[in-house]
Amino acid sequence: MSSATSVGGAVGKPPAGFEALEAVTPTGRTRFFVEIADTDAEREKGLMFRKDVPPDRGMLFDFKTPREVAFWMRNTLIPLDIIYIRADGVVLSIARNTTPLSEAPIPSGGPVVGVLELAGGRAGEIGLMPGDRIEHRIFKRD
Repeated sequence: MSSATSVGGAVGKPPAGFEALEAVTPTGRTRFFVEIADTDAEREKGLMFRKDVPPDRGMLFDFKTPREVAFWMRNTLIPLDIIYIRADGVVLSIARNTTPLSEAPIPSGGPVVGVLELAGGRAGEIGLMPGDRIEHRIFKRD
């Protein structure tokens, strides 16, 4: 493993129904396999009712055009890290270790195109901070 790759990232080809995504921090890159939620129904359900999210997996919500959004944890049984991502792939904000089953809104704090949900604590483990970059086909670099 190279020193530029964070421990615990996804390896190989994504399984059926998943796409590869990379989080880029000053200390390296971490690869995840993500499910894509790009319809209203998929975005509404998200990771509800899941009992776990493996450390190399997540869900990427694609809103297609920039907008302010707020998530909640209704029917979500495990803590999640919710990463709000601008159209250029730059992380705008991160809600860390969100409270399971809470209906309190968790706002993005500005316009975003994507939201990445990972297992609670995972963003901290890889050192992901606002200003870092997420690389995936839905984000357009200038």
